[in-house]
Amino acid sequence: MFDLFSESPAPANLLHRDGVVNYYGPVVNQHDADFYYQQLLTDIDWQPDRSSMFGKTIETARKIAWVGEQPFHYTYSNNTKIAQPFTPLLQQLKSIAQRETGESYNACLLNLYHDGSEGMAWHSDGEKDLKKNGAIASLSFGAERKFAFKHKQTQETISLYLQHGSLLVMKGVTQSHWLHRLPPTKSVTTPRINLTFRTIEGQNLAR
Repeated sequence: MFDLFSESPAPANLLHRDGVVNYYGPVVNQHDADFYYQQLLTDIDWQPDRSSMFGKTIETARKIAWVGEQPFHYTYSNNTKIAQPFTPLLQQLKSIAQRETGESYNACLLNLYHDGSEGMAWHSDGEKDLKKNGAIASLSFGAERKFAFKHKQTQETISLYLQHGSLLVMKGVTQSHWLHRLPPTKSVTTPRINLTFRTIEGQNLAR
């Protein structure tokens, strides 16, 4: 068992105000990152994401999976998902995120972007099911992609590139004050897989 309190000091905060974002860079070696990438591509039950807008259901090209230690409900974009169990591989990756950050997580939202044409618009992860001001640990595998933050009041932007096998953590009041997005790009032609480990409050269980 790893000790949640024996992690290395966190990297510098990328935000100048109103939140904490730490970028750890690659936390697994190239060989292991390649292995995890291939296993995730083939072993995860990837499904189209769906959102409801103006009475219509929109299905994305981007694929997702939602897993948890219990069958948690998770609602965003007017669509509710029920968590599937963690696989042994995802348990390994959760352990890596917990070891590096000193935080604990009980759920994970996975995203598969097939190429640079697929991205994510500006948003905050502030759904009511999430632990308020809890940490969200983001592991990335595959294509290196730009990731951006924008302050909700000042419109200040900060961006970085997320490397293969890298870890980024958002915590504190970040979601209250900052938006983030994965902008589309024509220069990326290969897939990227992103795992965001998070904490769902215990009362949000499927019955």
